[in-house]
Amino acid sequence: MPDLEQRDNPYNVTTASRIYFLPNLMTAGNLFCGFVAVIKCIQARLLTDAGEYAREYALLHPGGGSTALELYTQAVWFILLAVVFDSLDGRLARWGGRTSLFGAEFDSLADVVSFGMAPALMAFFLILAPREEYQWFRELGWFIAFIYLLCGAVRLARFNVITNPLLHRAEAESHKDFVGLPIPAAAGMVASLVLLLVNLAKTDRELRQLTVTLPLLLLLVAFLMVSTIRYPSFKQINWETKTRFRTFVLVVIIAALVVKMREVALVFLFLGYIAYGLFAHYQRGVRHAQMRALRRKVVKMKQGSSE
Repeated sequence: MPDLEQRDNPYNVTTASRIYFLPNLMTAGNLFCGFVAVIKCIQARLLTDAGEYAREYALLHPGGGSTALELYTQAVWFILLAVVFDSLDGRLARWGGRTSLFGAEFDSLADVVSFGMAPALMAFFLILAPREEYQWFRELGWFIAFIYLLCGAVRLARFNVITNPLLHRAEAESHKDFVGLPIPAAAGMVASLVLLLVNLAKTDRELRQLTVTLPLLLLLVAFLMVSTIRYPSFKQINWETKTRFRTFVLVVIIAALVVKMREVALVFLFLGYIAYGLFAHYQRGVRHAQMRALRRKVVKMKQGSSE
């Protein structure tokens, strides 16, 4: 009997390190997409550095290879595909009751590559790398990209700690929200903005003049990842919930518009998610301030009546 209880204990070494096929397959897909995105960014940077040789090769071999902007675009789509895989692994694990400590750690390691290293390299190679026009980026570019990567890694480590089942929590503590901006959302924001900028560059607009905000965006999402601002996790959504036909049609129309105008729509989706967390945090702060003021007023009234 003690052996049976030990084998069923989720914190037993054998049980905690168990590998469940479907959830961990999704995590492996997440890691694969991040690895390919890193490769695409490196290839794009090599093409950019090749300069005149790359242009001559393109003239001699039309259609024989991708341009640097096309490679960055492919890297963006691989990062966004990693976001899809990342959302599926946890959901499959919860649906099948196949969560494990191994799966949580594996997921975080994959996230460091897909949502930490890949976006940091993309921003550094595309925008922040040393250029003659922006000499001051030579000392700042790599540091800004590293700050984003560092905050992403800290965010994942903190998430693993505060969600550990062995950790004692207050009963009132909510598990419905993320503490800090989730790293997939941060990476999606960076990747979708790069996608928009690359598409603007393809229409003969000057890319460098439009990318001055990207370093500031990296620092903003880095700060939000390690902040205590809460963001919805959508873990409590019941996909079997019934809905009205009009609502269903509206969701389909919105999804079609996102697909049709994806370069712009994705930026607004991720930006809206970030803005929602900031607005909700501000609203909670206002409510707490009002409650504190009301309590002080009640205390003063009680003191006055007692006198």
